[in-house]
Amino acid sequence: MTEGDVADMETKLSCMELPYAYGIASELFKMHKNDQNFPQEALNILEDFVTNYETIVADPAPHTRLIREAKMECLLATENSPYLEVRANTETTDDPMLPCLTFRVWIIGTVFAAAGSFIDTLFAFRQPPVYVGVSVGQLLAYPAGKFLEKITPQAQFHLFGYNFSLNPGPFSRKEHMLITLMCNVSMTSPYTVDIVPVQYLPQFFNQSFAKSRGYQFLNTIGTNFVGYGMAGLTRRFLVWPSFAIWPGTLSNLALIKAFHTEKNEPVRGPFGVWRISRERFFLIAFGAMAIYFFFPGFIWTSLSAFSWITWIAPNNIKLDAICGFNGGMGFNPWPTWDYNITYSATGYVPLAIPLFTVGNLAISTIIGCLIVIAIWFPNKWNTAYLPINAPDTFDNTGGLYNVSKVLNDHASLDLAAYQDYSEPWMSAGTIVAYIFYFVMYSATIVYICLFHRHELGRAFQGFWRAVRKPFRKGAEEDEALDEDIHCRLMRQNYVDVPEWVYAIVLLVFAAIGMIGVGIYPTQTSPVVLVFGIVVTLITLIPVGVIQAVTGIPVPTNVIAEFVGGAFVSGNANALMYYKTYGYISCYQAMAFSNDLKLAHYSKLPPWHTFTGQMWATMVYSIVSASIFNFAMSFRDVCTKDAAFNFTCPGQEQYFTAAVFWGTLSPKRLFGKGKRYNLMLLGFPAGVILVLVYWALRKKYPRWALLRQVHPVIFCQGPIYYLAPYNVSYMLPFLYVTLFSFKYIRPRYTEFWAKYNYVLASAFPTGIAVSAVIIFFALEIPKGGLSIDWWGNTVNNAGCEGEYGCLLLKVPESGYFGATPGTNSFT
Repeated sequence: MTEGDVADMETKLSCMELPYAYGIASELFKMHKNDQNFPQEALNILEDFVTNYETIVADPAPHTRLIREAKMECLLATENSPYLEVRANTETTDDPMLPCLTFRVWIIGTVFAAAGSFIDTLFAFRQPPVYVGVSVGQLLAYPAGKFLEKITPQAQFHLFGYNFSLNPGPFSRKEHMLITLMCNVSMTSPYTVDIVPVQYLPQFFNQSFAKSRGYQFLNTIGTNFVGYGMAGLTRRFLVWPSFAIWPGTLSNLALIKAFHTEKNEPVRGPFGVWRISRERFFLIAFGAMAIYFFFPGFIWTSLSAFSWITWIAPNNIKLDAICGFNGGMGFNPWPTWDYNITYSATGYVPLAIPLFTVGNLAISTIIGCLIVIAIWFPNKWNTAYLPINAPDTFDNTGGLYNVSKVLNDHASLDLAAYQDYSEPWMSAGTIVAYIFYFVMYSATIVYICLFHRHELGRAFQGFWRAVRKPFRKGAEEDEALDEDIHCRLMRQNYVDVPEWVYAIVLLVFAAIGMIGVGIYPTQTSPVVLVFGIVVTLITLIPVGVIQAVTGIPVPTNVIAEFVGGAFVSGNANALMYYKTYGYISCYQAMAFSNDLKLAHYSKLPPWHTFTGQMWATMVYSIVSASIFNFAMSFRDVCTKDAAFNFTCPGQEQYFTAAVFWGTLSPKRLFGKGKRYNLMLLGFPAGVILVLVYWALRKKYPRWALLRQVHPVIFCQGPIYYLAPYNVSYMLPFLYVTLFSFKYIRPRYTEFWAKYNYVLASAFPTGIAVSAVIIFFALEIPKGGLSIDWWGNTVNNAGCEGEYGCLLLKVPESGYFGATPGTNSFT
């Protein structure tokens, strides 16, 4: 707690009776005993109070300190939040009269949604891609809102029985947050940016129907809205409970607070007392990072991939395999001077992600990289003929797998051509990543059942009551879920969006997606979409709970490909649709749940949030789908000779994955007797991992370090940091998080609470703005500008320049593995 937290709670201690404190403490202990974010000392206090309650009631005098501390924790959890990071960035009061869904929100949100989706979708075809980013939209929304505040007339108008004003007064934090949510749903590219080009272009599947505007609109709209319906239906599980922190929201909240709070308390920090406001701190940090990024981003790029160990002997294959930034496992104690590297692998910024999450990722990354080395050097699975950590699929000559060689004129598998060509081969890094995927999926199911059954059971009870009585407010029955002030304020001040509204959204847009598949010659039954949606409904709550607590999602793409490939074997189109609704719907539901938590923390009226998100998503869908044909009309698009570098690396990988999992199907690689069959042992390994952890927790319930272990996140290090990433991408994340959470937070708690998440927002925003300037002002005009000197070319030498050398050369026969044409690959 900060000194302010303690002072606030002290005034309320005398009003809390022991029986009331016991009831709250019992619920808190059940809810948070497996919550890694909840402090261990606080949990011990609650457990001692609950366990010894009868003794305490009989004779309170010897337990005065325990009673005071237990009451303090109960008050903190119910009157604010049990988490310091949430208390630092949210308010415990609400003004329902603050303007939210205003005229200027409609204008700014619509313009930003259209512009962001246009840029991000168009340049998703380019290598490297260009993304505007939500942080840029959130930053620009403030001056745009203040500008409209000054120039918009004070006109009133009457609509649907309500009075509205074009200018309701000062630009509010609720308006700013609602614009941010509209940017969150639109400043990206839709999944159909991969599907449509892969289906239409002649170098891929050459299916002319994919150029139809109707097809593009129906499928883009369907895929974008299904996830939103699912997010709304799971609010009781993923948004309302206090344990669902959603750490990724905190930097957005900090930026809003920096621009809209007048409070500027002095805090003790490094080098004395700090009196600088949050807003000024943000602007200074933002400007400094925007300037600094010109060095690793343009002037001296080797500062970014700082592979200084391999510079000693650039052509040393073994040295590069172990220490290389580009071509190896990245074992380098100081691998970069570029803050952008810290979140380039996961997409999640440091300073906002909990230390226990980063620690689990770091340890498992190192273990995974060591396993890769143990596979590559002995040439297991013929991996030494391939780069050690490449994400690509290869053929038996060591070249990239050319899937077009195994397809017939109907884009189906030609078994004879497949036999004459090659089976697919994976690098050591990819193999280990897939093994950890399998471990993670089974670990997720067992972990949720063992460690979160209490919270989910309560949420299911509330959901069932809402299903039986959809038009009942039910405040008294749902009160158990409202253990913190944010839930109570939202329930007291606003009318919620009922579950049946989100159910209608899900059903209507699922039907639109099914129409988009069914009325075109996709060679796919719309029923595939239903199975994909069912998979998402099954996986959404388990993976959502984990992301809500840890800040890191459980990616379901591989299991969707694995199950979908087995379900629709031989049909790449069907796999694409199955994966879209079995993976992307889950991914989007997580993103929408994150936004709903932002709205929850910010006390936005639920119907305003719903309206703003639906409108921004529709704008995003229409704008992005409208430019597919424009992008595909560029000269030599999606080839190495494409104009403007529109070489489509993402679409290339998507095409390969569609053929790999859909046309070839998993059974040809992972089936009984097949080469990679042993990798499936990852599934039982995940179950064993969680059971061992559960047994240790039972035996040592107060071992604080053991409680910080999260088996599911522990499996994810190799998933995020292998093929093509490595240890060099993980270490900067770890260093920054350790410095913030282990050095600054315990020594300067008020300083950390005031500035940590502001800094977490400022640095990525500065990098995003600087990257856009570098791209549009320096790299595009007149063929692009570059600085040719040692600092920009040193990493192009030797194995680093080749993104990894091979340990073994391909035999003189020209291939490795089975002799082509002699082995049936069925």
